[in-house]
Amino acid sequence: MSFYKDTSTRPLSRNALRVLEKRYLLTDEAGKVTETAEGLFRRVAQALSSIEARFGLAAVEIADLEEEFFQAMVRHKFLPNSPTLMNAGKARGQLSACFVLPVPDSLEGIFDTCKNAALIHKTGGGTGFSFSRLRPLNDPVSSCVGVASGPVSFMTVYDAATEAIRQGGTRRGANMGILRIDHPDIEQFITCKSETNKLNNFNISVAVTDQFMQAVSDDTDFNLLHPGSGDVVKTVKARYLFDLIVENAHATGEPGIVFIDRINALDPVFQSLDENGHVLPGTEDIEATNPCGEQPLGPGDACNLGSINVSEFVDENGADFNWTELAHMVQLSVRFLDDVIEANHYPMPFIEKAAKGNRRIGVGVMGLAEALIKMNIVYNSDEAIYKAEELMSFIQRHAHEASGRLAVERGNFPNWSHSKWHKMNVPMRNATVTAIAPTGTISIIAGTSSGIEPLFAVSFIRRVLGGQELIEVNELFESIARKRGFYSEDLMREIAATGTLENVKGVPEDVKCLFICSHDIEYSWHLKMQAAFQKYTDSGVSKTINFAHQATIDDVSEAYLKSWDLGLKGITVYRDQSRPAQVLNLGLGAHGNKRFCAPGEECDV
Repeated sequence: MSFYKDTSTRPLSRNALRVLEKRYLLTDEAGKVTETAEGLFRRVAQALSSIEARFGLAAVEIADLEEEFFQAMVRHKFLPNSPTLMNAGKARGQLSACFVLPVPDSLEGIFDTCKNAALIHKTGGGTGFSFSRLRPLNDPVSSCVGVASGPVSFMTVYDAATEAIRQGGTRRGANMGILRIDHPDIEQFITCKSETNKLNNFNISVAVTDQFMQAVSDDTDFNLLHPGSGDVVKTVKARYLFDLIVENAHATGEPGIVFIDRINALDPVFQSLDENGHVLPGTEDIEATNPCGEQPLGPGDACNLGSINVSEFVDENGADFNWTELAHMVQLSVRFLDDVIEANHYPMPFIEKAAKGNRRIGVGVMGLAEALIKMNIVYNSDEAIYKAEELMSFIQRHAHEASGRLAVERGNFPNWSHSKWHKMNVPMRNATVTAIAPTGTISIIAGTSSGIEPLFAVSFIRRVLGGQELIEVNELFESIARKRGFYSEDLMREIAATGTLENVKGVPEDVKCLFICSHDIEYSWHLKMQAAFQKYTDSGVSKTINFAHQATIDDVSEAYLKSWDLGLKGITVYRDQSRPAQVLNLGLGAHGNKRFCAPGEECDV
């Protein structure tokens, strides 16, 4: 067995160290930090490599693998999701980022789920819920004299519970709330965040069906159905509901859309029954996603994510990726995340059963924008879209091959016989292997751009850690400015005042194009980039479709319709300055924006 080896190191930025000290490094009882950054990476590497003994790896090989895991992290080539960094090596450490919990239509079940979500938040995970099983507002309740209060009322209960729980004592929880488009309370759900001071611990998305999208296209009526009986409760114009979604998304950035039928059609695991006629855990239809939307999951399922910093794999000449090194890192990442499944201490037995039944992992990327800059490729160009498809198809292929090799070594995931992999007679250790996460905080640690997003700004303020502000300046821009002779302190101050280069004199036009920022990019290029990655991703793609402040409702409507045509699994839009609370802010005082997990908190996966 051979693993990719590289022993050079890379220093952490000031902001990375501040984030690590605030959230990740071990502390004593008095709250004093007792761990270094390298100590953290060593702790994680030891905890995960030790798992390999279960599969017969010799001690010397385990020691080699520990060093490989350590080097991948310390050199910022690969980082796992935040709970793994926080909790690996701790007693009963919970390492997963993504959970979807079922919300049954009973008072006891609703509050049991609320309790389970609180326990998950405490350990650093995020939760997604479908409230589609709940009876609608004012529906009679047979067990008592009264009527149902509806899904949105219980979302406020979950929101309040989340507010009261600090994740691992360092950050608030994040939730995704989803309701089917055919639920009778869908209008109330669509507008439930029109007042931006409500449900602040929730992102919300509408689960849109193929039938609804066809009705929108045909401009026909659409039936809202009772979730219990299936009876028609109300009939409305499909276009009316679609327009209501668009108007609210234009105003506040929410709700997003998930194309729930498409998600289930493309998921490799089929719903199956055991010998007693009960649905096998982990094979239920997918009904919700994690808070940022990149991981669709069935009830009780969980997933572990990690991201490869692709900017570190551009060759020295900036001509292309070093595909050989990247292939090795994909192999290592798949093994790392499969070991996370074994090392994990799951918060509830039913979650462990579902998670181990499918063994879903999500190898993704970060640093795409910086990789393109290093290769002199403009983000909003056909060349960038081609390179994105080439990159993700390569990662997807090698990730599947790596999971297949692990299946031969360790066995297929338990639900393999109920999956497309069985039908294809393809060994696979993990039901899904790739996902594109936002990488909000781990990209700070790695010192690179977030996920597959373009640069947010050349200089900007990032608000994290409960309101603390971090000023960030792109190192690649400063390096190019110095190399090409247009660097000056006055120019840097001018850029810092606005964040972007669009109206800044003294910067060559080719450099302006290369360092184009998210709000200066026409939304269709955002959609094309998301589609390029979705084409070669097992799970979902977290991507913000940014709009300028002056974008119209018709622009947002067209984006939602194009997302369907492009084969996306979901879409989130954000119109600049459409919310008062910001995670990312342009310049030193101007306003800017970006979709976030929970207002005032950075996305941590």
